[in-house]
This record gives sequence, C-alpha cells and structure tokens, in this order.
Amino acid sequence: MKPIFQGKPPISFFRHKFHSQCSSINPQVVCNSTSSREEFITNILDRRWTLTNPDTKVHQINVSNLQTQHNPGLLGNVTFSNNSNPPLGENLTELHNNQSSFYIIRDDLLHPLVNGNKARKLDALLPLIEDHSGTDVVTCGGCQSAHTAAIAVCCAERGLKAHLLLRGEQPQILTGYTLISMLYGNVTYIPRSVYSNREEMLLSHADSISGTVVRLDDLLTTSFTIHKSTKSNFHNTRPSNLKKIVIVNEGAGDAIALPGLIRLVKYLSEDNKFGKNQPLKIVVDAGTGTTAVGLGIGALCLGLPWEITAVMLADTIEGYRKQEQHLISELCRCSGLPLMHTRLVHWVQRPRPRKFGNVLKGEVEACQQIARETGVLVDPVYTLAGWEVASQLSQEEGKGGAKVVMIHTGGTLGMFGLAQRYKSYF
Repeated sequence: MKPIFQGKPPISFFRHKFHSQCSSINPQVVCNSTSSREEFITNILDRRWTLTNPDTKVHQINVSNLQTQHNPGLLGNVTFSNNSNPPLGENLTELHNNQSSFYIIRDDLLHPLVNGNKARKLDALLPLIEDHSGTDVVTCGGCQSAHTAAIAVCCAERGLKAHLLLRGEQPQILTGYTLISMLYGNVTYIPRSVYSNREEMLLSHADSISGTVVRLDDLLTTSFTIHKSTKSNFHNTRPSNLKKIVIVNEGAGDAIALPGLIRLVKYLSEDNKFGKNQPLKIVVDAGTGTTAVGLGIGALCLGLPWEITAVMLADTIEGYRKQEQHLISELCRCSGLPLMHTRLVHWVQRPRPRKFGNVLKGEVEACQQIARETGVLVDPVYTLAGWEVASQLSQEEGKGGAKVVMIHTGGTLGMFGLAQRYKSYF
C-alpha cells in the first residue's frame, strides 16, 4: 500500500523517489554530435508559431517555516510569499538571507483562456494544420478538458472549426472549460462506452463531417521541411469550398506538441533569464507527460545542466516511460535527430497518490492558502502536485546547489468544475 501523508511529507520521501524510480540521476540520453543538436534546434524553431513570442513571466516564491507547530495544514508548517520581479540573469545567484525559495514560470498568464502547457503544445500545432490547408479540427477530452477548450479558442481565433467530443453527459450547469468549449466550438457528448475506443470514435466523427480526413501524425514528417517561418499565412489562399479535417489526439500528446516546449526552454536559457550554466531542477505536473518530455529534449539539445522532474498524475511509471520513448522516437524519426535514450525525465509519484481526477481532503484549503499568500492560483488535480514537490525541493536545496523552478501548466478554470463535483470542499 502506498503511503498517504496527512501533513507535510518528509524530504527523504522525495529524495527516495528520485533515486528509486530513476535508474540514474543523470539522464542516460546520448545525441551523437553537438552539430546535430544545434542543427535540430535551428530547424525545429524555424517555423510559424501560435504565440507571437515565447515570453513568460518568472516569479520567485519564498518559503518560510512557521514557529508554531499547531495544526499544520496539508503543506506543513510553512508560509509563502511572492516576489514578482526577482533578480535573474547575472544577478541570479544573489543570496536572499539563505531563505528557501523556488521560481515559478507563470505560463498560466499567457492567455486568459488558453494558457499553461496547452498554449505551449498548440504553439506549433495550429500553424502546421493551417499550412496543410486544414479547415476543421476534431479532438476529444473529459467534460472539463482544458485541452478541448484550448483547441476551440485557438481554432476560432484562426478561422478554423473545432469539433469537440466530450466524455459523458452534459452537465446541468455549464462552467469552466465545458462552458468555454461550448461557446467556441461544436460540442458533442459521447457515452463512456463509445469514448473508451478513442481512435475509432475520432475517425468516425471526422468522417461524418464530409471532407478529406487526415491524422496529425501524417503531417509530422513534412513539418520539419515545409513548416518554416517564411511560409506565408495560408488564410489568404485556402480554397473556400474544400474541407480538410485534421484529427488531434486527446491532450495533444503528439510529437508535434514538443517544439513549443523546446521553444520555452530556449527562452528560459537566455542570458537575461536563467542562462545556460546555472543548474536547475525543473518541476512540472504530468498528465500525458508530453510537456515534461519536451522540456527534457530542449535541455538536452541545448546542453543545459537542467533536470526535469515530472510528478505523475494519470499513469504508472512504466506507462510514462513508454510514452517518453514513443515521443522521442517519433520526433527523431521526423527530424532525423540521432538520439538514443533510456531516461530523459525523472518520473516521481505525487505526495498523495489517488485515482486521477479525485480531490482529497485539505487540498482545496492548500490551494486557498497559496492563492491568499502569493496571488498564484493552483488547482488540486494538476498544479498543486507540482507546487508541493517544488516547495519541498527548495528546502532541500536552500543552502546552495541547483535552483528549483516550477512550470505553472495553467488549468485554473478547472476549479469551477471541481466546485460542482466536490461541493463539501468549497
């Protein structure tokens, strides 16, 4: 039986997980030559993007121990404060009275509706669909899917039609991502028995739209040769009487989602941010695991001394490692990058394991504490897990060593759906 911590889990718990679940602290990944890596980075970043630029805000969260030990909350006897303008670049190594702290990448602020890792995954995906004359996008997700809402909003902004297959029954009251999906896209609710066979479900629905159906996988190979920054926006030349329907898998967990994360790594490694020499421990919550793999590939190819720690939320470590291998293999096949690997990401358990999507007692109060003390909103299913691990690691690394950095993957509108399902917690 896996341990369930009622309060603050000990540092030794995380240290044990890092060493026991990874065959090596250093990723066993080899790229055959530096020139191959540099050429790969140049090629993969030479394209049009959904985001105008990769900029993001970086905040620093200070972690302070409370003197009292009375009734510690889920996060333990600590309090947080937020420095929204921390020293970076050449001032990054400045000491702050030896206080524990971690940096947080505020990707939740990228867009009011499309933010976090959804924005990064779609950064290269939508222009690729446009450049292959796509007109419609079919995808799927849960009732409160941030992915389907992001697809709907981005497609609407670019003149594409989004067809969203949501698992289960329509709620009596639409809130959060379900509401956004309905407002921006064409929503169909799918019985769970049908949804269980996602591939057949997506293809069947795409066929019903009447047009040429293509899978996103089929566009990957050409994306590294055709999809360049100099290519004109195809909105001006698209035939108005032809439909091309592109199927995007649940969560956009495809290799084409990786360039957006690599672009983020390149931005964060600039001299006026974290630079290329500062050791970092990057912490990210992992749904499909695509975000973590993209960050790991970017760090590897840029030669950065960064470790990627992904908090597993929806699968076993074997499942995540299989997904990691699949994504890297697909990217290498499409780009020609000579990459061999066994471990790229440190996959670790969340402090309180549970069935994916469930909320446990005390987690909403923890999100409330973080929001009130820092102005940062996290959610109990995804980003709270990343915050907990980043907070613990920052206390371990408080007297030197690597800087701890949490990627805020967004998803905060999901709180509305959780408030519907877990009324007693709100």
